[in-house]
Amino acid sequence: MTGRLYGLGVGPGDPELLTLKAHRLLQSCKVIAFPAPDTGPSFARSIVEQFVVSGQVEYPIIIPMRTERFPAQAIYDEAAKHLAGHLEAGEDVAVLCEGDPFFYGSFMYLYERLAGRFDCEIVPGVSSIMAGAAALRRPLAARNDVLVVIPGPLLDEAIAEKLSTADAAVIIKVGRHFDRIRTLIAELGLTGHAGYLERVSLADERILPLSAATGTAPYFSMILVYKGAEDWVSSLPVIERDSARAGEEEVHNV
Repeated sequence: MTGRLYGLGVGPGDPELLTLKAHRLLQSCKVIAFPAPDTGPSFARSIVEQFVVSGQVEYPIIIPMRTERFPAQAIYDEAAKHLAGHLEAGEDVAVLCEGDPFFYGSFMYLYERLAGRFDCEIVPGVSSIMAGAAALRRPLAARNDVLVVIPGPLLDEAIAEKLSTADAAVIIKVGRHFDRIRTLIAELGLTGHAGYLERVSLADERILPLSAATGTAPYFSMILVYKGAEDWVSSLPVIERDSARAGEEEVHNV
């Protein structure tokens, strides 16, 4: 009998946002695999650090952190081949995925390579978008509002078109595109409608009005924009947390 493949969503960073089901399966699987950069630790692995069981086989899937293109397909081909060996030996495999496995998650590339040969189960996780709205203390959308998710690397014209037709938007993968996107949002007159978030749910998270965001943005950053029918922009606060101030908070109005 072959093993079972699990795609486990481990959430945005706070270990307490791991679901009970993901926790149970994580500890029951013989093998755990996770994406990892070619330098430094795996973020997905660090989220579940305290839950890993002694004796589990760990397999880091090394994905280079580069701006230029790299042979990603070859990386997933090799990882799928390696994990298939464990599955064929009857060992269950849990693949850790930041946020949710099927929401811009790398697990989907392993799933398409292995699902036709092995029994698979996907365990959804808390996405950074949901955690971000909770941290911002402003709902994402309501009633008939249209919400769009916009990848930051898109061209300005594409981002502007999507913002023009939506009541609410989440711009993800901001990172090195921050200055360009912030300028575009200002040109569209939406700066006052936007909140900036980085490292949501972690100890060093920053949550503040986009108008107050300066400097560079890390990979784990996003911008939430709301211009729908609800009066959320003027009434709900945004909290800026600065880890250097040991948990002090400043409340701003967006």
